[in-house]
Order: sequence, then C-alpha cells, then structure tokens
Amino acid sequence: MRGKDLVAVLATALAFAWPVVAPADSLEMESDVVEATLDNGLTVLVLEDRRAPVVANMVWYRVGSADEHSGVTGISHMLEHMMFRGTEAYEPGEFSRIVSRLGGRENAFTGRDYTGYFQIIGRDHWETVMAMEAERMQYLKLQDDEFQPELRVVQEERRLRVEDQPNSLLREQVMATAFFNHPYGIPVIGWMSDIEAYTLADTQAWYDRYYHPNNAVVVVVGDVDAEEVIAAAREHFGDIPAGDLPETKPRTETPQRGERRITLEAPAELPFLMMGWKAPVLNTLDDPMDAYALMVAAGVLDSGEASRFAREIVRGEELAGATSARYSPFSRLDDLFMIAAVPSADTDIESLEAALLEQVERLKDEPVSDSELERVQAQVIASEIYQRDSVRSQAFQLGMLETIGVGWQEGDRFVERVRAVTAEDVQRVVREYLVPNQRTVGILDPQPLDGEARPDSGQAYGDDTGGL
Repeated sequence: MRGKDLVAVLATALAFAWPVVAPADSLEMESDVVEATLDNGLTVLVLEDRRAPVVANMVWYRVGSADEHSGVTGISHMLEHMMFRGTEAYEPGEFSRIVSRLGGRENAFTGRDYTGYFQIIGRDHWETVMAMEAERMQYLKLQDDEFQPELRVVQEERRLRVEDQPNSLLREQVMATAFFNHPYGIPVIGWMSDIEAYTLADTQAWYDRYYHPNNAVVVVVGDVDAEEVIAAAREHFGDIPAGDLPETKPRTETPQRGERRITLEAPAELPFLMMGWKAPVLNTLDDPMDAYALMVAAGVLDSGEASRFAREIVRGEELAGATSARYSPFSRLDDLFMIAAVPSADTDIESLEAALLEQVERLKDEPVSDSELERVQAQVIASEIYQRDSVRSQAFQLGMLETIGVGWQEGDRFVERVRAVTAEDVQRVVREYLVPNQRTVGILDPQPLDGEARPDSGQAYGDDTGGL
C-alpha cells in the first residue's frame, strides 16, 4: 500500500477500539444498497449518502496473498504499487496528480483475499475517477524503468514494517507456523527472497490473470444518484471483456495434531506473547452464529477497561502492561482467534501465558453473566456502527463483504446476529474451538538493541514499535 497499511489500521480499529455506548437494543444498522451486475460480470454496488458533498469510489479485485504461491509471494502487493505507474492514456504518476488537482485523496491496499483502490472525491468528480479506474483495469502499462524503483520501495517497505518491527515479525512467524499449506501462512507483503526475485513478467502475468471485470467489484458511496452511477459504470466498464479466471484449487490445511510453539529472538525493548487458535469463519461455517459468538467471546476477554483481561490481568494481578483479543469472521478461509500481551516489569512469559489461558478456561466453565454479555454486545455493535460515519468506511465494508464471498447483505444482518448470541453460545464455541491441539504460541525473546544492553523491562508500554 502507498502510505499507511490501511488493512492493518482498519483491522486494529475494528478489533481493539471498543467505545462505551448505550444498550444494544438502542442501536440499528440499515442500508439501502443498489446492486447491478454488468454483462461482463462486473459487480456494481451503490449506496447514496447525502450528508456531505463527498463520494468514495472503490474498485476491488478478488485476488490477494491467499492466491499466491512460493516464488511469487507478495506479488499482489507489488502489482498494487505498479497500478500507479502509468497506463496507455496516463503517464506514470498522472493518475495521482489528477486526483490531487480535483481536490481528492486516493490510495490502495492489499490483503489476503483482495486488492483494492479508492478515491475520496467531491461529488462533481466521481465519474472522472471511475473512468480512470476503468482505464487501468484494461490498459495498465508496465515498464521496467518504472518497475525497478518500485521494487526497491517494496523491499524497503518490508524492512520497515516487518523486519524492523519485532512484534510484526513475530505475528508473521506465528501465522507461518500455524498454517502449513493454508494460504494465510503467506505474508501479504511476501517473503523477502521472493520480492528480490520479482520480474516485470511476474507482475504482468498476475495482472493478466486476475484484473478482469468478472473478478472485480465497483463500490460507490456518497452524494450520488444510484441510477446515474450504474449507467456510468456500464459506459466506462461495460466494454471491457470478461477474462478467463484460473481455477481455484483447494488448499486444505494439514490437520493440526497438537500445540505448536515458536520463539523469535530479535532486537526489542520488551517481550511479547501471541497465541492463536484455528477457528472457522462465516464462509466455512454451516451456522453463522458460531462466528458471532466467537466475536463476542473476544469482546468478553478484551474490550476496554471493564473487560476480563484489563480487569483481572492488567489491573488486578498486574501481570501485563497491554493485552488484546481479536477474532474476525470476515475472510475467505479459516483464520485464527488471536490473543496477545506484553508482560509487566516483574512478570515472566510463562506466568502471563498461564493467566491468559486461565481466563479462556473460565469462559468454558462459567457462562457469561447477562450484564456482561449485554455490555459486550453493545460494544461489538457500536464499533461497527460508528465506522459508518464516513463514506470511505461504508464503501470499505460493502466491498470487503462482497469480495470475500459473504455478500454485502451480511452487514445488514450484523446487529441481529450479535444480539442473538447467548451466554451458552459463547461457552459452546470456546469449548469447541479454543482447544490446546489447535493452538499456536509465539514468544518474542528480546535481544539487545544495536549491541547495547537491553533497556530496563520495567519501562512503560506504549511506544513499542510492533503494537498489539
């Protein structure tokens, strides 16, 4: 991604920013999405929101790191960078200059299941950027003199965001340890050895394989007329031919038959502990309630100052300086239910791990109280609703749900699903999925920084570069 890693930022915001809100029954979520499918297979989603004279225009492609294989890991992200380096009609960088001249903002992001491009623009200019996206869907111009500098940018991006960030490096290695032949073991940015070996032909082949209208979703949210948007999409995208998409081969994960552990030694100020359990998602479950119950379980463990981790482990026993629990049901394939923590000054990793697991076991043994369940449900719902304050967030949600195969309609069912979770549901899913033989544990063993003695482990947490 150009700029900040949008997917990581959004995921962090969704998972760990839990506001204090009114009771769950006072919150509602509704949308009035207009959907169309063009003859070439392109999906178009439009949501009118006239609160401000602003429009979010997005194009999503159903391709990400989960579609890659050894030798070209990270190539989806590399292509994302090259999408700004010129087409037949636009010189390198001209796309961005036009958006800026029109007073807009633009960026892109790559994830495991998708790659997306977006502009936030005034209501008078949305069709201009839509036409530009149609141009680069069909007429991207890949040139070696543009490729080589961008390749160096991606290499440096990996160094800065992963290799120089010990917590990020640990998470990458936990994922690779948890998943043997499941594609989520591949880092989105790719392995450095693969990045260094990219060729222009690799990038061209990826573009030719996946960048087709029948593999894309156009999302427009804001001060627009839905019929006009769909008509414009037909005008600009309608003549682009559908492509022959590769057959998707099953990549079934090798059954895990016991706990897996990894220790990472890296220069760092503080130790770090991560634990992940293999867990199903909406796309892989027969009953969607399991996924929503796992979301609520994560909220019970870590959802602000009143949550169990904060109350019992951070403030009570003072074993950790920071904790987190995260689960998202929104992916193409099974994922991990994740817990992470930074030990306090006088706590060893083993004691911290035992305390975290004790809280997980407590969820299995004792049903959540009605008051705690209602509080967490309200926070889970509110964290989703408050995102809809911006046209970009609304467009992101629609595009993400549609692209991963869940369908944008799931957003309208979110409140109902969360409200329907019972204490028995939470207890049942924790017993079923958070079991030892599906667990992967990662420990960061901090080494001296720049050859100097390790800083006092009692220093305050907050500026640790890896985050939670």
